Amino acid sequence: MKPEPAGVPGGRHPPASKTLARLELVGSGVAFGLMAVLARRLSRGGAGFTAGHLSVIRFVVGALVSLLVFRLRPGTYRPRNYRLLITRGLSGGAVVVLYFWALARIPAAEAGMIYNLFPVIAVVMSIFTFGERPTVHLAAGLAAATLGVGLVLGNGSLSLGVGLGEGAALAAAVFAATSANVIRGMRGTDNAATIFFWFCLAGLPVVAPFALGRWPVDPWAWAEAVAMGLSAFAAQVLMTEAYGALSVPEAAAWLQLTPITQALLAWPLLGESVSAASLVGVTVGVAGVGWATVLGPRRPAPVPSDPPP
Repeated sequence: MKPEPAGVPGGRHPPASKTLARLELVGSGVAFGLMAVLARRLSRGGAGFTAGHLSVIRFVVGALVSLLVFRLRPGTYRPRNYRLLITRGLSGGAVVVLYFWALARIPAAEAGMIYNLFPVIAVVMSIFTFGERPTVHLAAGLAAATLGVGLVLGNGSLSLGVGLGEGAALAAAVFAATSANVIRGMRGTDNAATIFFWFCLAGLPVVAPFALGRWPVDPWAWAEAVAMGLSAFAAQVLMTEAYGALSVPEAAAWLQLTPITQALLAWPLLGESVSAASLVGVTVGVAGVGWATVLGPRRPAPVPSDPPP
C-alpha cells in the first residue's frame, strides 16, 4: 500500500499548502547552499576541521536544537515508523560525510552540481517506489543533466576528470535520492521535526568513526561551524516539511535553486571563480534536472466525470 501524504485524506492538498511548501523549498535551497559554502571554508586552509568533524557537528547541533524544540513545544516528538526513521538516519549519515568529504577536495560549485543530480536519481527511484511510469522527458532530462555535469567537470571539453572528490559527491547524490524517497514515504506518519531528530540520532554513529583525529580549538572557527550546523538544520527541516505536500518530482524541481545559490555564495565567500564553460554546464545541468523532475513522471489520467442524468 502506498503511503499517503500527511495533511489531507487521500493525499490531496489545498493550493495554499502547496504554495507554502514551495516557499519552504526556496528557503531550504538557500540554507543548503550556505551550509555547503561554510563547510568548504572550514575544511580548507588553517581551520583544521575534517569532513568527519563537520559531520559530527552538524548532527550534534541538529539533535540539540531538536531537543530544544521538543521541550518548547510538547507533543512535537511523535515517532511512528521506526524502521524508516532509522533507515533515513543511516542513509543521511552516509550523505553528510560523503558530501563534506567532497567539499574538502573540490570547489563548492562543482560539488553542488554533481550532488544535485540526486533529484533525477530520486525520480527514477520513485518510479519503482510510488509506481510512476517513465516517459521520454525523463530520458531527455537525464541526458541534459549528464551533459551539464560533463561541461562542469571537463571545463567545457567534456573530458571528465573524475577523481575522489567527484566520486564522493556522486555517491552522496545516490544516498540523498534514497533519503528523499524514504522521507516522502513516511511523511504520512511522522512529522518533519521527528524525522530530522532521528536523522541526527541514527546518522551520528555512521559519521563518528571519521572524526577521531585531533579537533581544532579556534573559537571563531567553532562559531562558524555552529552556524553551518544551524543552516543545515533549517535546510533539512524545511525540505522535510515540504515533502508532506509535494511529490518527489515537484519537490526536486524546486531544489534546483540549491546549486545556483551555492555557486553564487561561493564567489564572494570563497573567492571561487566561475568559467564561462562552467556557467553553461550549470545552466544545462539545472535545466536538464528541472526538465526530468517536472515532465519526467507520467501525469495521472483525469478522473472521468459522472454522466449527466
